[in-house]
Amino acid sequence: MKKLLCLIMAAALLLSMCSFAYAEDVADVIAQAQNMTLSELFQKAIEESSGKDFYAVGNSSRGKSVLPLFIAELQKIDPNYTLNADWQQPKENKIFDQLTQDVNGANHVMSMTLIQDGNQIQSKMLDTGILLNFVPKDWTEAEGVAKENNETPLALQTLNKVFMFNNLGDAEYHNMWDFVAEGQAPLFMGVNSELVGKNFLYMMTNDKYATIAKEAYEAWAGKNEEDDALIEDMKLDAEELGLTGENVQYGLAWVYLWCEKYNEQTDDGPICNTLVTTSAVDQTGLLVYSKLRSVEETAESSVNNITVAAYQDDYVGIGGYAYKHYLMLTKTSPLPWTSCALIAYMTTTQEGFAAWGKDMGGYAPVPACMQDHSKDGYIDGVNTYDAKNDRGYDWWLNEGKLVVEDPAYCASVSGTMSDWIDGIVAGK
Repeated sequence: MKKLLCLIMAAALLLSMCSFAYAEDVADVIAQAQNMTLSELFQKAIEESSGKDFYAVGNSSRGKSVLPLFIAELQKIDPNYTLNADWQQPKENKIFDQLTQDVNGANHVMSMTLIQDGNQIQSKMLDTGILLNFVPKDWTEAEGVAKENNETPLALQTLNKVFMFNNLGDAEYHNMWDFVAEGQAPLFMGVNSELVGKNFLYMMTNDKYATIAKEAYEAWAGKNEEDDALIEDMKLDAEELGLTGENVQYGLAWVYLWCEKYNEQTDDGPICNTLVTTSAVDQTGLLVYSKLRSVEETAESSVNNITVAAYQDDYVGIGGYAYKHYLMLTKTSPLPWTSCALIAYMTTTQEGFAAWGKDMGGYAPVPACMQDHSKDGYIDGVNTYDAKNDRGYDWWLNEGKLVVEDPAYCASVSGTMSDWIDGIVAGK
């Protein structure tokens, strides 16, 4: 038994040492790669991976479509270059388990990932060192690059989910608090079915967004004594949850009312298809903006049947929230140079970002990667579907007041807030 135990311990130690050695090698590659141009990275990728197998895993299936474009770019330099590339998309949020098992296992396969959910990324991937961040030189030096909240970890894109309402009735929604007023039941994906939605609620307790909630509340015509009492009660809840901030009770009160009232749905597609119908009079929702691109115009359904709340001139408060897709290397990446080259290609060129940039509502930090969607609602030069005319990244962050996911903040409050949110949802 002692011999067996010694063998097991020796094997575990060897595995740990191998993983550490991989991490040192990958970290060293990243340190060098961050000082190289895209063309230099392409050359390194050719030297490293020609004729080899490359595996990546991502929340977005669109990563698969960028691989042939990437290979074609390398073949412009070396016509003999080949790469057996495979892009996997795990279901049911299993990407974290897959990456952990790959890094901690004996056989390292995954080179890089495209991943979402800042809370789990911070706690399960970054704090543990399973994923390593790489910021391309061309990204850092790009004209007009939006570095804030996009650099650590590196964001491929920011996506928005926005408040919309069916405009065929008499109800009006000019304030973020209108969506949580008495009698409201906004359509929304469940907080535990898509966790970026839960991150949004965590972020509402950050004082930046809690202050916006306060300002909107003070301007809200619908507030009453019961709402005032709830906000006062939330001071105690904030204290028990370990939340600080001058106006945190306003953000917490809004979250409480939202969790109490939202009508849980399975996906944003059905939410959109419901809201645009003539039978959805006065219904509201919080959903991915880009879903409007796929609405089929019929007598019963039209984009013109909905209004994007924040596009109203007199709208007050947050217009929705933003979550991100991040790109990182595994610390045991078998092909780190190729991973860095691919990440640089996806984040600094319009061709590399095209799979995501073709739709409204998804924004690259580097402006040169973006396509113009400000007239997506135009047909033959006529503004036909105004809600589809995307006002762009800067507008949504500033005028639209999107609540932007911060992985570190989400991870710092999720331990207490998750159960608090679940309790409200379960009790309604």
